[in-house]
Amino acid sequence: MPSSHPLPSPSDPHHGHHCHGLDVRPDWVPENAGAEFTTRVSQGVQPAIAVRHGGGAKRRQLSLDDYFAGVRAGDLSVLARAITLIESNAPAHQELAQTLLTRLLPHTGGAMRVGITGIPGAGKSTFIECLGTRLCESGKKVAVLAVDPSSSVHGGSVLGDKVRMEKLSRHPRAFIRPSPSGGSLGGVARKSREAMLVCEAAGFDTLLIETVGVGQNEVTVRSMVDCFFVMLIAGAGDEMQGIKKGIIELADLVVINKADGENRPRAMAAQADMKRVLHYLHPATPGWETPALLGSAVTGDGVDDIWKSVEGFFAHCRAGGFLRERRQVQAVEWLHALVNEALRSRFYNSPAVKADLHHIEFAVAEGKLPAVAAAQQLLASANFGD
Repeated sequence: MPSSHPLPSPSDPHHGHHCHGLDVRPDWVPENAGAEFTTRVSQGVQPAIAVRHGGGAKRRQLSLDDYFAGVRAGDLSVLARAITLIESNAPAHQELAQTLLTRLLPHTGGAMRVGITGIPGAGKSTFIECLGTRLCESGKKVAVLAVDPSSSVHGGSVLGDKVRMEKLSRHPRAFIRPSPSGGSLGGVARKSREAMLVCEAAGFDTLLIETVGVGQNEVTVRSMVDCFFVMLIAGAGDEMQGIKKGIIELADLVVINKADGENRPRAMAAQADMKRVLHYLHPATPGWETPALLGSAVTGDGVDDIWKSVEGFFAHCRAGGFLRERRQVQAVEWLHALVNEALRSRFYNSPAVKADLHHIEFAVAEGKLPAVAAAQQLLASANFGD
């Protein structure tokens, strides 16, 4: 018998619903979620036969030891449930999740963490499926995770990745996880980073982290991975396609995708242009010259060369001690990000701040109160003052 006691499963539809004839909300929803998460629970009828402890189809609740053993054994079902546990906002689930992560931590860190970004239409999902399938067939275990803060608002195109990556999702050595909903970039990033650690503990040696869109989430994903590459396409007018210089400066590799057929000459021209741009940019990793490479996820051309470049990047980082140093810096930055997020949440959820914020904002907007004085007043209200 495992020594740890099972807690309510995050997939248990009855957990958090022990009242009748009342408006209730599941305990996993974000604090500021709207009324659409509220439902009416009516008085039920007590069944003549209790089936909870029988051999029915209801999934068994997992204990801490169950989660740990399943993840370490590479059980994909338990891995998926462990990530669901991490994504839950229920306090009991969060407590269990953090205990699980603490136990799994010594078994993490062995994977190559690769972030892939690019504007919608660059062909990231098709490329990831092509690359991931080849890596699986070569004997690697590949986990694909997505980071998309917008998914919590409109469902996000990334939710369809598991469907689009049909071949890869069927491969026994692959695991694909859509973006969690977090209500904010910080919430999504926290859950994605912890999911990444659980995948490493489950034995995955290659993590492909896909980010959607171009913006602040690229910077966040850069802070989670070892190697970061930007995917572009040629023949769409502006060769930079709105990619900001700052995003290119984060890249360890730049890939011109869809370099096939009639588009190949344009892709080669875009590659030459990008090489000139990269020549004048400070490299994201010391001593590493960021390459601009051609690839086609449709034909598979260039995909092997791209991965060889990734492997060359990791060899360079290990030899120079950059990999260990980067991960140490990332871990400390992550600590401070979590503290900032927790303090921000505590501050804005303070009843005193909620009561005062609107009229203080109005006073600042009207020029009746200096912003510094207003901030000090709010901090004092929330007991954050010195």
